[in-house]
Amino acid sequence: MPKKLKILGLFDAMEPAKIDEDLTLLLQGKDRNTERDVLGALVKLGYTTEHLTIFDNLDLVRQKVEAFQPDLIFNLADQFRNNRAFDQNIVSFLALQDLKFTGCGSTGLTLCKCKGISKKILDYHRIHVPDFVIIPRGKRIARPKRLKFPIVVKPLKEEASLGISQASFVETDDQFNDRVQFIHQSYDNDVIAEEYIEGRELYVSILGNQRLQVFPIRELVFKQVPPDEPKMATYKAKWDEEYRKRWGLENQFAEDLDPALVTNIQDKCKEIYRLLTIDGYARIDLRLTPDNKLYFIEANPNPILADDEDFALAAGKAGLSYPQLIERIARQGVKTVRD
Repeated sequence: MPKKLKILGLFDAMEPAKIDEDLTLLLQGKDRNTERDVLGALVKLGYTTEHLTIFDNLDLVRQKVEAFQPDLIFNLADQFRNNRAFDQNIVSFLALQDLKFTGCGSTGLTLCKCKGISKKILDYHRIHVPDFVIIPRGKRIARPKRLKFPIVVKPLKEEASLGISQASFVETDDQFNDRVQFIHQSYDNDVIAEEYIEGRELYVSILGNQRLQVFPIRELVFKQVPPDEPKMATYKAKWDEEYRKRWGLENQFAEDLDPALVTNIQDKCKEIYRLLTIDGYARIDLRLTPDNKLYFIEANPNPILADDEDFALAAGKAGLSYPQLIERIARQGVKTVRD
């Protein structure tokens, strides 16, 4: 029988937290489904668990580890001082403390966070990416002539489609300049502007380090969006239930994909996963054109783990119950060697 681990759930907080804070009310929140589901699964599996939220004080982690002596930290903290750019710094701290933790290490998080770097790496290895340009804050806004309309303008380092709306789809230089300026000012973020790829929006979930398991492909479908309108995974398309109902947006398992194409997608996603030095688990977002050309859009290490989200649903389709998935992630975290 494998040893029953002592596991510390590490979460992020929106404001300063205490080491012994009661999280009962916090975990009842609608936006804390992942934390609640993961802790519930760990308890069901018989693990001894405690949890800690951090806002701006990493010394709380040291204190909690000293008191609890966990075998593993189940890392669900993806921001520090409400800044998601610091997720790699959190895991760097854990690695410096020689602590075992779940999910991706700092190098993979850093490469995937900067969408421009990840696309340059993959383009070098002849994986199709949309043509793109990076426009830093404080630089003159100008569209390179090689970048053809229509274009999608979005924040360089945001996640969960923050900063992406229908206004991100631009077809003129005036629209381009206005949207870039808006992102610079409203999100305090550099911009990545990339060619819009017409096609199917596919999500491929992967689990593992050296040996990778690719779960069944999910797809965001746009059932009621007119044919001549752009079909994009905007913030509202992902998170606004009323908006999703109005436009017939649904996440479902991809249908009518030729088996040979599925194999190609799986192999390509494994290659992407390894080239970006991802470990733990991740979701790869792709576009598939009508002529079956595959484009990489972005990689998401440590994607949402709530039991009703794409990653867990894809694992379930592959035969892994939710507790089994959480156990696989935990056991993998214990075995992972961090450089």
